Amino acid sequence: MAMAGAQQAGAPGDGKRAVHYKWIALSNTTIGILMATINMSILLIALPDIFKGLRMDPLVPSNVSYLLWLILGFMVVTAVLVVSLGRLGDMFGRVKMYNLGFVIFTVFSILLAVDWLYGSAGALWLIVMRIGQGVGGAFLFANSSAILTDAFPEDERGLALGINNVAGIAGSFLGLILGGLLGPIEWRLVFVVSVPVGLFGTVWSYLKLRDTGVRSPAHIDWWGNLTFAVGLIAVLVGITYGIVPYGGHTMGWTSPFVLSMLGGGVVVLGIFGYIETKVPAPMFRLPLFRIRAFAGGNFASLLAGLGRGGMMFMLIIWLQGIWLPEHGYGFSVTPLWAGIYMLPMTGGFLLAGPMSGYLSDRFGARPFATGGMLLAALSLGLLTLVPVDFSYIWFALLLLMNGLGMGLFASPNRAGIMNSLPPRQRGAGAGMVATFQNSAMVLSIGVFFTLIITGLASSLPGAMYRGLVAHGVPRAAALSASKLPPTSTVFSALLGYSPMKTLLGPTLAHLSPVTAAYLTGRSFFPRLISTPFGDGINEALLFGMGMLLLAAVASWLRGGKYHYVEGAESSGDSGTAAGDSPVRPAFEVAFSPAPPVPALVAAGSAPGGNENGDGPSHAMAPVPPVSGHLGVADNGDGHAPHGLVANGASVAATEARPERLAGQAPADTDQSFSPRTTTLTGVVRQAGSGAPLAGASVTLTDATGQVVASALTGPEGAYRFEDLAEGGYTVVVSGFSPVATSLELGSTEDYSLDLELGQVR
Repeated sequence: MAMAGAQQAGAPGDGKRAVHYKWIALSNTTIGILMATINMSILLIALPDIFKGLRMDPLVPSNVSYLLWLILGFMVVTAVLVVSLGRLGDMFGRVKMYNLGFVIFTVFSILLAVDWLYGSAGALWLIVMRIGQGVGGAFLFANSSAILTDAFPEDERGLALGINNVAGIAGSFLGLILGGLLGPIEWRLVFVVSVPVGLFGTVWSYLKLRDTGVRSPAHIDWWGNLTFAVGLIAVLVGITYGIVPYGGHTMGWTSPFVLSMLGGGVVVLGIFGYIETKVPAPMFRLPLFRIRAFAGGNFASLLAGLGRGGMMFMLIIWLQGIWLPEHGYGFSVTPLWAGIYMLPMTGGFLLAGPMSGYLSDRFGARPFATGGMLLAALSLGLLTLVPVDFSYIWFALLLLMNGLGMGLFASPNRAGIMNSLPPRQRGAGAGMVATFQNSAMVLSIGVFFTLIITGLASSLPGAMYRGLVAHGVPRAAALSASKLPPTSTVFSALLGYSPMKTLLGPTLAHLSPVTAAYLTGRSFFPRLISTPFGDGINEALLFGMGMLLLAAVASWLRGGKYHYVEGAESSGDSGTAAGDSPVRPAFEVAFSPAPPVPALVAAGSAPGGNENGDGPSHAMAPVPPVSGHLGVADNGDGHAPHGLVANGASVAATEARPERLAGQAPADTDQSFSPRTTTLTGVVRQAGSGAPLAGASVTLTDATGQVVASALTGPEGAYRFEDLAEGGYTVVVSGFSPVATSLELGSTEDYSLDLELGQVR
């Protein structure tokens, strides 16, 4: 369904200013997302230099938790906060919350760069400041998509969100390169790089951005926020510590602490779900999942995050810890070159993201998002056939294929989700999307690391013992070194250096200089772990492929092209896709009495609060029964006017000119499901003067009383409903006295119905 006329509602100034503003919004939010995602990945490559600067060995068991929280702290806090902050954006203004995010992010970037401490104190400072930076990132993530959705009309949102999405993906890979370049120079520079961008973005967003969306003032859902934060933090902490060795176990999944975190977190999240069904203004809008496009897109996003979230870590380990050292790169330069060798994946995203976003505006999200997941799944399946010591050309082609698949998926999927959201819920909905993505990222990392560590644990100790003994290391020293926890082995490969110097210690002095140099050089350790790593990564890639295939199924089940229209949520509609309209009885309908029409806000009217805390305070009263029928009567000009009277207001109905092609569907609809669809358009005018009325609420209900579509009229008083099935409908217009008329639509005609009423509320 299209919501015509209102797509630019609320945009600042006249048409030219509105067009200018949408590009300002796109460029500013793109800078914000680029900055935030660069900082999410920049640490992956710079960690060796950071720990060296802090004078810490990250592989010492007591330091592993510092390493994990530096990597995951940012992701955890954004996953926890984005829904709440998106809801605050709906309530108090998305631009205000977005601007605040820029400020917070910049302040904590400065604090990260001035760390003067060393050892555990320095690491704790970085973790705390990193979490603060994540709070700022959560403000940005939660509101950027909603700001773009407000600024762009529905037929351009795919392109806008595609560009924004590509910036986020590109930032993830640019962070790898920047970390590799700046870390060796001075580790603090990896945090300083965000400061000038943050300062510029803060000033620019404050001066140029403005709220164009619908606000929904409501009370803050304190209990919902509390239980959601506690439950999700507990689950994510449990996942994080699940990959840390516990007692004599290679991982901590049997630890009482981990089990209590996971179990307790799930229970608290269950309580949160119950609370959200009871409070008047919930932070997590569960009824949104009745919208088919929203539910399908979110489940696809969650599954895609599970399938690819940990993949970047695995590829970095593969390149940095094994392939690059075996091909002559010293450990000191492998971080930079790992980022460079992964550029084909970034190129795929850059090629497919904007293109698929643009095409999804015309054809809908489903074909591109589903096809993208299938292509990405195929790339992971083919990667399992690549040997650990691969030929780079084939590896690069598969990375490109994966990037193309992810780019095809990401932009249309995000646009499809945002188009399905009610205007007053875009902030909360965008926050829910980000929560699914970031939570899936952390969970995916836990799953991928678990599979890799399990593969290493089964064969690495024996391989290491035999390899060391074969090179003259005493059996006692070799046995001690072979007990290195697989987790430390993985982190060593992730950080890009060999742990053999630490493991062998004084034993190296008793070996020949040539043997000692070989054991601690760039060849021995990578070759030692390559076979066990290959076993583990194949399992991880197959898991990722399975998740992406399930994501393709979820994406397909979203339905055809869909744009939210007012009334769909409140009626419990699960979402009607273009060309996917339900069949309705072909008979005329008259309300007697008519059911209440859901409360609607006209553009520019003062927001109020209904019983749900997120709608207007004035609901339309039921309208008296009025009946009318659109018939064909040639009056010489191709129109068939019919005069109707509703509550004293004149209602004029005209059928479309006969020269329009019968059965012609709008160009942007998906006709694969039901080619027999109808379009209803019209203009609402002031009675007497005939002046067009902007911001009037026009609602269309079917024979069962269900709200099929609703729209606010545009500046010229126009409204448009597309993809209507054959059958009887009632059109209701809210005004000084509500006006209603019944009509019957054929299956292969386009109709026009002009309405007149006295005064819009």
